[in-house]
Amino acid sequence: MHRPKYDDWSHPKGKLKPGEDPLAGALREVAEETGYAAVPGAELTTVRYLANGRPKEVRYWAAAAGTGAFAPSDEVDRILWLAPEAARARLTQPRDRALVDELLTTRLP
Repeated sequence: MHRPKYDDWSHPKGKLKPGEDPLAGALREVAEETGYAAVPGAELTTVRYLANGRPKEVRYWAAAAGTGAFAPSDEVDRILWLAPEAARARLTQPRDRALVDELLTTRLP
């Protein structure tokens, strides 16, 4: 997905609401940012990095696309479904590219 604020391509992600289960939060963020429901599979590697000098931890799950429809917003203006090689080339951050490789060896729901 493309985030115009950062002019980057990344996987859906976001902050948990207070008391929210991490998987429920991930599914909510996917729906909010893409308009699609996600059918969750195996949990992937937790990614840790600094964002503006502050530690950030993001948990990801493999998922299959469910029903939905994308509507551009100020937060996300484009989404693409890409083959793995094209996704690696499009994603801005190396940490996001590594998740594509992990996903290829993970069983989907």
